[in-house]
Amino acid sequence: MDEGRFGRISQLAACWAPMPVRPKVPRQIVRESLYAFAAVVPAPGKLVYRLSAKCNTEAMSLFLLDVLEAWPDSPVLLVLDGAGWHKARTLPVPDRLILMHLPPYCPECNPTEHIWDEVREKGFANHLFATLEAVQVRLIIQLEELAADTPRLRGLTHFSWLSPKLLYV
Repeated sequence: MDEGRFGRISQLAACWAPMPVRPKVPRQIVRESLYAFAAVVPAPGKLVYRLSAKCNTEAMSLFLLDVLEAWPDSPVLLVLDGAGWHKARTLPVPDRLILMHLPPYCPECNPTEHIWDEVREKGFANHLFATLEAVQVRLIIQLEELAADTPRLRGLTHFSWLSPKLLYV
């Protein structure tokens, strides 16, 4: 499980064009953003997400309820990093949910981090958004496409070193 921030600050990326064309890419810095919380089960390629205006303990607790709703009949082990809202004393953790925190400074061990890379590369690089609602629409489209494409999601998140016991729900 992880969360990513998406906003109207444009992200420039290399792009291809035939010689001698030099593509012009618009750029803006507007400090409006929203957050996406996501959890993935790598082997079956199942993704659950929630968008939120804030990234805090309250938003995290709502996402935990979404996770439990996605897997209603089994206990859930949620692997996450050490963000403050992941460890907050006021975070209500339901009985069926077990939180396991990754060691510091190892985002590459979190399969969900690769989802953010993919979404940013495919849906946000070299794009300009007029409104935060446009960002939200693009983010939902990207996450829905990824959730529907099980082989692609599995390819991004199913690492060979992950324990098979943690991969299936």
